Amino acid sequence: MLKINLARILIGLVFFVNLQCALVFLLWPDKYAGSFELSGVPGEAMLRGLGVLFIMWNIPYAVALWNPIRYRLVLWIAVAMQAVGLLGETLIAISIPVEHIDIRSAIARFVFFDAIGLILLLAAAWLSKKDNQSSG
Repeated sequence: MLKINLARILIGLVFFVNLQCALVFLLWPDKYAGSFELSGVPGEAMLRGLGVLFIMWNIPYAVALWNPIRYRLVLWIAVAMQAVGLLGETLIAISIPVEHIDIRSAIARFVFFDAIGLILLLAAAWLSKKDNQSSG
């Protein structure tokens, strides 16, 4: 049970960071739009759209958090989503010209958090393996 609770904590950390990002983009898009060289109503709409996407892709994390053993497949889907996010954002980051410092910095934060999230989710998946259930 200890390992499962630790797995839940790890999943919960990723879930919390994603949800926090979603909420700030939804509630205060004007504070973050400039980081993406966006402004005005179009910039705010874009950031709110990102907030909605964060909530959408947080659903598997919530299911895995609920019961990482019963919903082990969902946990692995979350791992795959996190890996795709990390790879995609890394490719985006290296494609942005150096003169776009604000965008590069914003994307670098996403890369950092997705890398940490991937490590946490992989650890949670390992902790919730069936052979680990009886030893915790």
